[in-house]
Amino acid sequence: MSDSITQAPAPAAPAAGSAIYKSRRRWGESTIKGWLRACTAVSLLTTAAIIALLLWESLKFFQNVSPFEFFFGTRWVPLLEPSSFGVLPLIWGTMLVTVGAALIAVPLGLACAIYLSEYASDGLRRWAKPLLELLAGIPTVVYGYFALTFVTPLLKLVLPSIQVFNALSAAIVVGIMILPTIATLSDNALRAVPNSLRQAAYAVGATSYEVTTRIVVPAGLSGVMASFLLAI
Repeated sequence: MSDSITQAPAPAAPAAGSAIYKSRRRWGESTIKGWLRACTAVSLLTTAAIIALLLWESLKFFQNVSPFEFFFGTRWVPLLEPSSFGVLPLIWGTMLVTVGAALIAVPLGLACAIYLSEYASDGLRRWAKPLLELLAGIPTVVYGYFALTFVTPLLKLVLPSIQVFNALSAAIVVGIMILPTIATLSDNALRAVPNSLRQAAYAVGATSYEVTTRIVVPAGLSGVMASFLLAI
């Protein structure tokens, strides 16, 4: 009777090729993990080195210049004698240009985004949006040259007493420079709003203006605000 019972075959030993494949795979994974750790370490060390260098140079600077003079001084003349290192004019000039550029670029950029997202035809949008985004690829030195040679002479026709280097000209040009950022990101945020919200608003009798201002823009407000902050 025992002879009639078929014995179960013994489990086959793992193939040598499979073991070699797993060994190679583990070696490859270990190599990739080590490379990723090295990249992370380089990034962290670079950041730490930049911070340490800035702190070291700042300490050397404040050994010769009073912190009170630096933070509250009203003259920035680092090269002439007597030298002065008051940073307030730089901060004030930066704020003037930033606020002026935002006043120009925020409404224009949002208007461009609303038009491209809600009113422009597909054919017009296909060539208008890339053309607008070309402004973001122009080097900043070209914008500066444009401000000195074109914008400032135009402003002199209206304000004859304006200086060659002025905050108004800089604000206008910087506003043009950041306009594509606001328009492109805001357009993407508005187009991400589901069409079902637009159709529901139209179904209850809302006009196109009401759909845009009361449905689409509030729904995409987080992306629109992100574009404002990024541009500013």
